[in-house]
Amino acid sequence: MHGPELSGWLLMVLCGGTGAYCLLRTRTGTERERGPARAEALMGFGMAAMAVPAALFTLPQWTWAVYAVVFGGAALHAVAHARGGGHHLHHLVGSLAMVYMALAMAPGASHATAGGHSGHGAATAGSAGGVPVLTGALLVYYGLYVLRSAGGLIPAPVGVSVGGGGTVTGPGPGERAELALACRLAMGTAMFAMLLTL
Repeated sequence: MHGPELSGWLLMVLCGGTGAYCLLRTRTGTERERGPARAEALMGFGMAAMAVPAALFTLPQWTWAVYAVVFGGAALHAVAHARGGGHHLHHLVGSLAMVYMALAMAPGASHATAGGHSGHGAATAGSAGGVPVLTGALLVYYGLYVLRSAGGLIPAPVGVSVGGGGTVTGPGPGERAELALACRLAMGTAMFAMLLTL
């Protein structure tokens, strides 16, 4: 009993905190950073709401349709801006994954969820929620994304030359980029965990 509910609380706090930090980045970042920060804030808050344990609050049945519409719109926005780089493609995958999870968790979807309630929270292991092949493909994508993001957080030794001809001299402007990468890593890990329990 404590496992699924505790993991729901942890995911809710992690995603909510990440969404709040991304929202702050929309006010302090450069114009180029604000668009991705808005998308990441939406994703963080959406994932936090999806992970709310039913013991705290049971989402109304229509919530899943709203999720599908909101994140479907986010996916269309990512498609429109996909020429802007790989990060928009990642937002596209994330938005489509949120639509997929909302449809799998909607009332009437044939799966059992944690704590015996339907359509909310993480599904129990081995439940029939979602399409196994699609869930597996998303798990592989997010597993690789998390490993790649974690590798990007490994610091280069001070005074050592890094790609692009620069030299790492200690804390500086790169700190904000590292925090943004840490947020993406946290959300990727949370998405992986949510998909694992679908």
